[in-house]
Amino acid sequence: MRILKTLLVISALGLTSVITNAQCNPSEIINLCVPNLPGSFMYLKSYEVNTKGGQLEKVEYSYPFAKGTDYLINLCPQGSSGPGMIVTLFDFKRNEIATSVIDGQYVSAIVFSCKTTGIYYLAYTFDKSSTNCGGSVIGLKKSNS
Repeated sequence: MRILKTLLVISALGLTSVITNAQCNPSEIINLCVPNLPGSFMYLKSYEVNTKGGQLEKVEYSYPFAKGTDYLINLCPQGSSGPGMIVTLFDFKRNEIATSVIDGQYVSAIVFSCKTTGIYYLAYTFDKSSTNCGGSVIGLKKSNS
């Protein structure tokens, strides 16, 4: 997959919080994850990601992104079992723009510099994870360009 210039990959050590309880509690995961946003990003939105023990193939949300804004999509999986949680970002035509798996490497966050205002889709999946549970926090900052 071709990585677009507008994608900045952050392999952010410490951006995710580890939660070790056996039950899926995305709200608790999100509460621990929000304070881990880098200082340059303002909290925008959070999403609960629960595939009901793997019954759902993916959890998808849509959100309007604005031109001239950088968005950080931070992944906060429950526990540390396997590579885990993946986010894939799609534009309004459902073209894939970015993913948190780059050349086979899993990253815990991605930054997307929005060049076109519109509705974008975030699809959350799990790979080789026994929990299938987590949260995602989105932060924003105005682009310098």
